[in-house]
Amino acid sequence: MLGEYLAGEGIRTTAAFNGPDGVTAALSGQYDAVILDVMLPGIDGNEVLRRIRQSPAPAAAVPVIMLTAKGGDVDRVIGLEMGADD
Repeated sequence: MLGEYLAGEGIRTTAAFNGPDGVTAALSGQYDAVILDVMLPGIDGNEVLRRIRQSPAPAAAVPVIMLTAKGGDVDRVIGLEMGADD
């Protein structure tokens, strides 16, 4: 649904459906930003974020927005402390 909305605004998107594929895509250098779900199969979004932020520049500098169905403040704080931009 998010991809359809962004496409309507003229933004091209690519989807990765599990954590390992997400890491590979995020580190490819092909993207201007990453929208990352916390609850991914394979490895979770927090681990994906950790791997992105520990990678060599410039891949580590890609902006990351975390999305989650979890609503707790702790979940938000964890993502921001790990290097999420929002």
